[in-house]
Amino acid sequence: MSIEFILINVFFGLIAVIGLIILWFVLPPDSPWSPWWQVPHSNILEGLKLAKVTKKDTVYDLGSGDGRIPILAAKDFGAKGVGIEFDYIRHLIGWLRVKGLRLEQLVTLKRGNFFDYNISDATVIFVYLVPRVLDKLEPKLSSELKKGTRILSYKYKFKTSKKSRIRFIRSDKKNEIHLYKIT
Repeated sequence: MSIEFILINVFFGLIAVIGLIILWFVLPPDSPWSPWWQVPHSNILEGLKLAKVTKKDTVYDLGSGDGRIPILAAKDFGAKGVGIEFDYIRHLIGWLRVKGLRLEQLVTLKRGNFFDYNISDATVIFVYLVPRVLDKLEPKLSSELKKGTRILSYKYKFKTSKKSRIRFIRSDKKNEIHLYKIT
């Protein structure tokens, strides 16, 4: 093989990897995957206020990325924060942030698929997931969460049926937060 052939293959390989990374961040809402779109700091705070989070709460973030939501719940509201993230790198970044802020007593970050974890001790759930994932998540929330648990969904709404225990409460349109409650 010539050096030119190898360089051309490396170049096109890098282009393919860069393209996949870009797609990962901008996948459309009906994609089966959830890209890493971060919720702005101010929207998180307004969402936690909308749910009336206190130090008595345990706030779960399903697909927690770098851990910003459990960290803000702990720092600003005194709540326990639990984040579940599938991606190793995001999980590691979150873990380093928790260690750096010395919030290990209040914040727990778990690595894995949130469908595989029991979330029944949550009093507040925060999600920023695409509609297809919300549809798949609804039965888990309905079966595991206690009556009165609040659910915050950023941007996207749940399509709940009459059989669902998830009830829409209200939206903060400015901050794109939708509040639900388990009945």
